[in-house]
Amino acid sequence: MRKITVAPKGKTKNLQATKSITRKLNRSVTWAKITRWEFWPFSVFYFPIAFYWAWLTLKTRSLFFFTASNPTIEFGGMLGESKDKIFDLIPDQYLPKTYKLDPAVDLTSFGERMQLEGINYPFILKPDIGQRGWMVALIQDEAQLVDYLDCIEVDFLVQEYVPYTVELGVFYYRYPNCTHGTVSSVVIKEMLSVIGDGERTVEALMTDDVRTKMHRATLRQKNPDLLAYRPAHEEHVELNTIGNHCLGTTFLNGNYLINEQLNKVFDEVSHQIEGFYFGRYDLRCRSMEDLYQGKHFKIVELNGAGAEPAHIYQPGFSLIRAYKDIIHHLNVLAEISQLNYQKGVAYYSFAEGMKEIIKIRKYSKLEKK
Repeated sequence: MRKITVAPKGKTKNLQATKSITRKLNRSVTWAKITRWEFWPFSVFYFPIAFYWAWLTLKTRSLFFFTASNPTIEFGGMLGESKDKIFDLIPDQYLPKTYKLDPAVDLTSFGERMQLEGINYPFILKPDIGQRGWMVALIQDEAQLVDYLDCIEVDFLVQEYVPYTVELGVFYYRYPNCTHGTVSSVVIKEMLSVIGDGERTVEALMTDDVRTKMHRATLRQKNPDLLAYRPAHEEHVELNTIGNHCLGTTFLNGNYLINEQLNKVFDEVSHQIEGFYFGRYDLRCRSMEDLYQGKHFKIVELNGAGAEPAHIYQPGFSLIRAYKDIIHHLNVLAEISQLNYQKGVAYYSFAEGMKEIIKIRKYSKLEKK
C-alpha cells in the first residue's frame, strides 16, 4: 500500500505563496523582455539592420569591407580579435597593468607572475578573445581565483583593477584623411545594485526592479551569501562590478558630456594608436573633470568595427532613433573602410573572411559550454 505524506497546512500555504510570487516575477520579466527592446536578443534587434548592411556590401563591393576600417586590428575588430594584441597598440600610460596567461597555468605560477607584475587582489580576469561579458570576473580572493582557473579553457588576461568610480564607453571615429576625429557617443555605466531598506534581504530587494529580477537566479548560484545579506536603510549594495549590459549594467545616454575638450582628449589618444580609426573605448576615470583634462583615466578595453554606440541602450530610448544612430555609425564605418582601401589597405577576400568566421564560430562554441 502506497504511503501518502501530508504536509502541514502552514508549510503548504508558504510553498503555494512562494510559487505564486515566482510565477508573477517570471511573468514580469518575460513581459519586459518583449516590450523593452533593450532586452531583445541581439539577432532580433539587429535583424532590420541586416538590410542596410547588405546595401553597404554592394556599395563597397566587398562582403568584408569593414576589415579595412582598423588596419592594425584583426578582422577590423568586428569579431574574434585578441584584446592583448589591441593593448599592444595602446601606450602604457593609458592602460591598467595587464598580461596574458595560458589556461593551463597553475596557482603557484600564477602567484609568481602576479608578484612579478605588481598586481594584487582584487583584479580582473577575462578571456583574451570574448564578447558580451563572457567569463569576465572580479577576483577578490584565492578561492575565487581557484574556481576561475578550474573553469577557463582559453587564453585569458589578468588586468589590474581600476578603482575609479566613473565607468564610460566613449565612441570615437576619425576619417583617415582628417587630423581631427569625432566623439559620437558616450554611455555611462551604472552597475547592477539595490538600495537597502533596513528590513529585507538583497534577494527580496531584487524583486522591486525588472532588471535585478533577471539576475536573481545567476546570483543565487554564484553568490548566495550576498543574496542573504540584509543591508541597512539607504545602504547601496553593488551586485555586479563588471560594466556589461548582458550582466545587468544600466546603460545611460551620456551624449550631453560631449564637448570640444573630450574630442581633443580622444584625438590625442587615438593618434597614438597606429591604424585605429573607428571604435569604442571602455574606460574608468576618477571624474569627468579629470577626463576633460586627459588625466586619471584608464582604458580597460578598446573595441573596433564591431563596437556599438551604446548610449542607445538608455531605458526608454526611442527604437527608431536607435536604428538611426546605428545606421549613421555603419555608414561612417563603410566610408572609413573605403578611404583606407583607396590608400592601399586591402579588404579581406571572401576566402579569408570565411576562414576567419569559421575560426570565430569554433571559438564561440566554448562560450556556450
